[in-house]
Amino acid sequence: MKKEKRPLRLKLRSEGRSWKKSLMSYWQLYLLLIPVVLNFVLFHYVPMAGIQIAFKDFTLIEGIWDSAWIGFEHFIRFFNAYNFWTILSNTLILSVLSLAFSFPLSICLALMINEIRHKKLNSTLQTIFFAPHFVSTVVVVGMMQAFLSPENGIINILLMKLGVIEEGIYFTRLEEWFRPMYIISGIWQNVGWNAAIYISALSAIDTTLYEAADIDGASKWQQLWRITIPCIWPTIIIQLILKCGHIMSVGYEKVLLMQTSTNLGVSEIISTFVYEKGIQSQQYDYATAIGLFNSVVNLIVLLLVNRIAKKRSEVSLF
Repeated sequence: MKKEKRPLRLKLRSEGRSWKKSLMSYWQLYLLLIPVVLNFVLFHYVPMAGIQIAFKDFTLIEGIWDSAWIGFEHFIRFFNAYNFWTILSNTLILSVLSLAFSFPLSICLALMINEIRHKKLNSTLQTIFFAPHFVSTVVVVGMMQAFLSPENGIINILLMKLGVIEEGIYFTRLEEWFRPMYIISGIWQNVGWNAAIYISALSAIDTTLYEAADIDGASKWQQLWRITIPCIWPTIIIQLILKCGHIMSVGYEKVLLMQTSTNLGVSEIISTFVYEKGIQSQQYDYATAIGLFNSVVNLIVLLLVNRIAKKRSEVSLF
């Protein structure tokens, strides 16, 4: 005899009861979830209504809803701008170089810290590497300017003492030094913080795997490649996907503080251009269009990288 299928109505009722039972049992957790939901609704979804000014000739007098529609004129204006390709290439170069250097270094740092068995030394090193993340961007740029000062900067003094240079170099004014300064300072500030997620993943690895590898005579290097890396590989892939999803999102604060009239050729990026047009020139509609273009590109890259990761490694965000 064929087993009778459960009626859909009864199934829905049971699911409704289970949901109500869960709500009654864990009402404290749902109560704590309310501020999070409100934060997303108020500060992430409600402001999305303002995106429409990217397609309007926005004026403060007429407001968001009454301003005239002009379609894609702001986007066309941006694409036809004389410095469009310069801004786009500067943004991509800074972002890709930062990702190429900082991403593997954070993994290496986590692996090295994980190998330190002395608990006090381990926690001390973690604190030392995590601390720069909490230093203000303004302070970081100020430190760079002090260290690289041509008159009394420690870097110039050291290079002159070693006979590498005869007089101080204006590092902060030269185009060829802007990207190295940005990337190196970014590594110092964030590599420890980015390593935290990998340290957590490493702590979750079953120690019996290493014990079995020791019995089989595996070296530390073999254990690294055969046990450690495969165990944290899903975490690495997820982090890489998330990083690629922000490939166009280079923060304007640090770049703006490091920017001078002499290094503008390599320091002008999309975020600083949006700041200039939106805040300084008050062209809110034009700046919104550029920001929307930036977000769409990030979304496309995120979906593309996620699809490739899902096919190659069967690990993905969705």
